Amino acid sequence: MSESTMKRVMFYSPGDIRVEEAPIPEPGPGEVVIKNKVTLTCGTDVKTYKRGYRYEPPFGFGHEASGIVYAVGSGVENFHVGERVVAHNSAPCGHCYYCKRGDESMCEHLIQNQFENGAYAEYQLIPAPIVAMNMFRLPDSMSYKQAALLEPMACSVYGTANCPIEIGDYVVVNGCGPIGLGFVRMSYLRGAHVIACDMSASRLDAAKRLGAFDTVKVDEVPDNIAAVKSLTPDGRGVDVAIEATGVPSVWEAAMHMARPAGFVLLFGGLKKGSEVKLDANLMHYAQLTVKGVFHTTPMYVNSTFELLKMGTFPEEIFVQNEYPIEDTEKAILEHASGAVIKNAIVYPG
Repeated sequence: MSESTMKRVMFYSPGDIRVEEAPIPEPGPGEVVIKNKVTLTCGTDVKTYKRGYRYEPPFGFGHEASGIVYAVGSGVENFHVGERVVAHNSAPCGHCYYCKRGDESMCEHLIQNQFENGAYAEYQLIPAPIVAMNMFRLPDSMSYKQAALLEPMACSVYGTANCPIEIGDYVVVNGCGPIGLGFVRMSYLRGAHVIACDMSASRLDAAKRLGAFDTVKVDEVPDNIAAVKSLTPDGRGVDVAIEATGVPSVWEAAMHMARPAGFVLLFGGLKKGSEVKLDANLMHYAQLTVKGVFHTTPMYVNSTFELLKMGTFPEEIFVQNEYPIEDTEKAILEHASGAVIKNAIVYPG
């Protein structure tokens, strides 16, 4: 491999990803090229590996990385070569109908900036809108692994901000993957009695370390809805039920865990074409509020970066093993197995 080329991972079809050699990207106006130090595995990467994504293959993927500024394009004044940085994986356009209304996660152009340049690569081109809005310089105290948690934790921070959690409320988090654990942490910090549900003992242990008061190992109880309700006063149900699995049956179960006049947040994305059953009687007479939330916004990306600086999301709980880029498939499969919360691809030099 020459000094002008790099290694990157490309997706060709479900179960078929390849480490290839490619030219190091060159930044255009407003763009930055980062020499990645760490890329973290993610549930979306697992889904992409197993069933593909919205783009026509081959394409690069991965979207949780941090590193060092390698090159800057014309017009970039806030970042300089050699600085330690992290870039979020998206940015809204700021001028479409939804951005003007303040619904930036619905931006008509948001997806154009997502996944455009895969983070499973030694070098990564950061589009100008992200550089301008959602890129940050790391303090000396922040590690690359800690910084790379920015995107998933920003989703948890944004999702939690959409929940009417009051001090002393009972909150259940269904699914203790990385984003679910972020929900556990944020709900705890807002003063909630958190109940964490998952099938993995290690993930439930992580939830306890992040503030969960009770845990339910759903494959060991005959009825996870009843199990959750039994942990609430008088068995009435939780004040807020959060879904973070992306499983249709869990979407349905979450609605039955909430108390009358409770709130249900549906965050885990489902496969296109998926449908869930809605208990109309429950919705009407129990007066539930059910809300879907997607991704995050710059306001909460910035808030999350501040929380990362404060050590709110300890990297040792979220990130377990290290792999070279050649073993990216192994890292993703271990993530998929539930044996770890996340793995890190670490780059030399």
